[in-house]
Order: sequence, then structure tokens, then C-alpha cells
Amino acid sequence: MSELLITLHDKQFRPYLPAEHLYGALDALAQRLNADYADRRPLFVVVLTGAFMFAADLLKRVSIPCEIAFVRVASYEGTGSSGLVQEVLGLREDVAGRHLILVEDIVDTGTTLHYLLPRMRALGPASVEVATLFFKPASLRHDVALRYVGLEIPNDFVVGYGLDYDGLGRNLPDVYVAV
Repeated sequence: MSELLITLHDKQFRPYLPAEHLYGALDALAQRLNADYADRRPLFVVVLTGAFMFAADLLKRVSIPCEIAFVRVASYEGTGSSGLVQEVLGLREDVAGRHLILVEDIVDTGTTLHYLLPRMRALGPASVEVATLFFKPASLRHDVALRYVGLEIPNDFVVGYGLDYDGLGRNLPDVYVAV
């Protein structure tokens, strides 16, 4: 991982977490999911756009029979949550009686999950859990239960590995933090 600063739009970012560090968290999450859902066939519901890299790498490590679906929501403007969630692409699968695992890239304020969880539960699944790569406990504004957390991080703005700053940075394999 380079020690060089990168610039996205008007902000500079320094290296924070190399991809190799993330892979350890992915391995641990997949092991827990494989054990907890060994006798079920869960439906992983990936929250786009940010969770696409995390979901792809996590699900390569999940060895149990499972299905994958996608929803797309937006709640960020610049470097902060707008506080409002807009559903862009909804869930089309029938989830009644299914075990759902919402796959989220980062939980900071909890606004997205505060919006999504009641809507998912209203569809009649057998269970709903959340798997997130990053959790920022200092940012949390809504009470959301997180059963599968890869890494807890401070309340810093990060990009890379699917996370962006106004559309840029998602393609970076490592995670960078704003300076």
C-alpha cells in the first residue's frame, strides 16, 4: 500500500487499511456465516452501491448454499449522511419465510438500516440480520442490531474498497482516510 496521498475532488486521503487487512475480517465473517447458516439457505441482500466489493469478496468465501439479491439506496451527500434515504432499486425476490442477511459496506449513522430493516421485516422473512464490513459506533444515531461486523473504525471519513466520495474512490483496493 503506497504512502502517497491521493486526491478525490477537493479532498486528500492517506492510506488507512490495506486490502490484506480487510481479507482477514472477510475470512472471519464468512466462517461465522457458514457456521450459523449451515442448515439454512440464506438470501444475501446486498445494499448497493457501496457494498458491491465487500459482498463479492465475502460471498466468494461463503461455502453454504445461498442466493444473492440487490437493493440500491442513497443517503450520502459529500462526506456526510443526508439523513434521508432514497430507494433507487427495490427488492424483487419473494422473501417470505426466508433468512435474510443484509450486506452493508459501512454502518455509521445507521440511517440506511433504520430505513431498510422495517421494510424487510414487513415482507415476512424468517429472520433478518446485518453483515457489515465497517462499523463506526461513535457515529450511530439509530439503534440497529449488528450481528456480523468485520471491523470497528473511528468516526473518520474513508474511501476505497467500494466506499466513495461523491462517486470517486470506489475502485481503490485499499481503504484511505481523509486528512
